[in-house]
Amino acid sequence: MKIRGLKIEKDSRRVFVLGREVSLAQKEFGVLLYLAQNPNRVFGREELFERVWGLDALGDSATVTVHIARVREKIESDPSNPQYIETVWGAGYRFRV
Repeated sequence: MKIRGLKIEKDSRRVFVLGREVSLAQKEFGVLLYLAQNPNRVFGREELFERVWGLDALGDSATVTVHIARVREKIESDPSNPQYIETVWGAGYRFRV
């Protein structure tokens, strides 16, 4: 899957930004892939946590916020002004295409 300079290879679990490979942790990749597979749809933290970590996972949905921040640091040219994963205040996150 290719979106504006971002390439996600699902089967090999590799991510490239402008041709340069970026290393993502397992859950970081999971968050990015899930959002990218559902573009322009807003997901709340709780829903993302359930979808990526699983219903039986121990933890807090605040973990999602941390992982989103880490993914942005790795894939965005300016993490404070993201072009891929945007925050929809009061609702959650969406992958913008």
